[in-house]
Amino acid sequence: MTERVKNRLRKRSGKNRIKQRLIIFSVLVALLLLLALFSEKLCPYDPAQQNFAIALEPPGPAHPFGTDRYGRDMLSRVLVGAQISIFSALILVAVITAAGSLIGVAAGYAGGKLDAVVMRISDICLAFPGLIFALAIAAVLNGGVENAVIALAAVSWPKYARLSRSQTLAVKQSDYIQAARLAGNTPVQMILRHILPNIMGQILVTAMLDIGTMMMEIAALSFLGLGAKPPTAEWGSMMSEGRSMLQTYPWVVLTPGIGIFISVALFNLLGDTLRDYMDPRNRRDSVKNS
Repeated sequence: MTERVKNRLRKRSGKNRIKQRLIIFSVLVALLLLLALFSEKLCPYDPAQQNFAIALEPPGPAHPFGTDRYGRDMLSRVLVGAQISIFSALILVAVITAAGSLIGVAAGYAGGKLDAVVMRISDICLAFPGLIFALAIAAVLNGGVENAVIALAAVSWPKYARLSRSQTLAVKQSDYIQAARLAGNTPVQMILRHILPNIMGQILVTAMLDIGTMMMEIAALSFLGLGAKPPTAEWGSMMSEGRSMLQTYPWVVLTPGIGIFISVALFNLLGDTLRDYMDPRNRRDSVKNS
């Protein structure tokens, strides 16, 4: 009896720790988003203003992150770059999550030829290395942040289509789905009212974990010259501009790199914690303990 009580207390404390981590990381990500949203108002200098008299000035009181080869304040450029880098990744993940999930649910619910066609298209897309495929598409589209997002969206949606399809097949034969079908719901109503709400948990966790990945891939395309174009302050593009000065003027490369590292780490930690929180085993333990 005592051992059973100890196990319950241990599981409950574990669940409480997960909740605490979820709150902490949610607050940190919210602060990061607010920083990116109001970055232009927080900039101490004009991020595009050039001043060759202070070019490549090391970090100091006047310029905490130093200046680049054109004398532009690195702190201001990193702040403005946060807006482009973070919100581009958020838009990209939102697009591929919505499009891929709807396609996968429709294929899983309808079955037959539609399902076969969607899965074969997914197989073709997944047969190529994702970033290489995106590089080719971005090159055809002539680069730019918008085209980088389009290129990555074109190669990233199949993962969500496959995930939502498998989840749909798992719930399609459930009793509540059969009852809803007998109640006269149309296929669109079945998908929107009954299937999507019951499979969105796993999809949202996957999307949260993908934000950091997509942020790095957008930065990679910009680094290779197929994303943001100079003088746009985007973290990958800024690292590309300063890559030849890594040994002599390291702050030009390291400051946007640190921005990428912190942002990706926060989104990944939030995604991992959200996955742990939504783990069915933790939910069952919580119900038993209550």
